[in-house]
Amino acid sequence: MERRDMDRLIEEHLAAEAVGDLAGSVAMYTDDVEHDVVGSPTGPVHGKAAAQDFYRYLTTNLAVEKMDPTRSYYGDDFCVIEHLCTATVPGEFMGIAGEGKRVAFRMLHVWEFKDGLMSRENVWLDGGSIAAQMASPAAVAASA
Repeated sequence: MERRDMDRLIEEHLAAEAVGDLAGSVAMYTDDVEHDVVGSPTGPVHGKAAAQDFYRYLTTNLAVEKMDPTRSYYGDDFCVIEHLCTATVPGEFMGIAGEGKRVAFRMLHVWEFKDGLMSRENVWLDGGSIAAQMASPAAVAASA
């Protein structure tokens, strides 16, 4: 798969996620997609419906303001992108009440592609940084 095709799918996916478009968030997935947010209590989920349920939860609890890529790596059928994410947490995130706090954290996306679509999305978050910012007003101010 060409890099530009991967980038287009990724951009469409992140744009749909940012505006809470649940169907759009999974439109570029294969029917049997594996969606794996490391550390999530559900573990990896399979299929578009299960992934869409995750995005329903996510967009209710986390309002992403910025998702800035810092590094990208490409192979024939995969892409790895490190992002710096800035978001507000109106609900709860990682089991912690957000109370509208703003957080900034690093995340690593690993996408695999098959037949011109995303067949796997694997997400790694800097949970320690998120928890510290949500627990401490001073940490939040320092990271903004």
